[in-house]
Amino acid sequence: MRFPFNEKKATQAAAYLLRLRGGRMSYMKLIKLLYLADRLSLTRRGRPITTDRYVSMDRGPVLSRTLNLITEDREPAAPSFWAEFIAEPSNFEVELKSDPGADELSQSEERILEEVFAEHGRKSRWELVKLTHDLPEWQDPDGGALPIEYAAILKAGGQTPEEIAAVVGDMEEEGALTSILSRYAPR
Repeated sequence: MRFPFNEKKATQAAAYLLRLRGGRMSYMKLIKLLYLADRLSLTRRGRPITTDRYVSMDRGPVLSRTLNLITEDREPAAPSFWAEFIAEPSNFEVELKSDPGADELSQSEERILEEVFAEHGRKSRWELVKLTHDLPEWQDPDGGALPIEYAAILKAGGQTPEEIAAVVGDMEEEGALTSILSRYAPR
């Protein structure tokens, strides 16, 4: 069981990083920074920020649903939350159209985003590709996409098997509860 994807939270995290960069950046760089932030949050707090799914692709780990929000054709009749605030790519860059707020992000998540940006924000997209290729959880997908499990990230982050089991168990329970509660939430 995974957390249900929270598009609003993923959009706010992306917007946070875009603001730190002046409102515009390569979408590959944005995806890598979001992955590094989720990875740090997962190993430090036992929870990811975006609740996205991770996959190994040829250019390193990516957040699959966020990548789809960036690269898939947008339906004008039913724009996503992402599309309201982040422009479609132009020359492989995305731009913040307006501020989606940050009510979904905790202060500790904002600090993690700031920390990741401070450490990696000046790197080029290609430096970030190299960096993420060197992460232990990335596997060469040989042109495809391979899932990256939370447990693999936690193991790479130095967690013991017992700690990994506890974190994954907690996340499964929280994901199940969130899924149940979302069925009853007003729309």
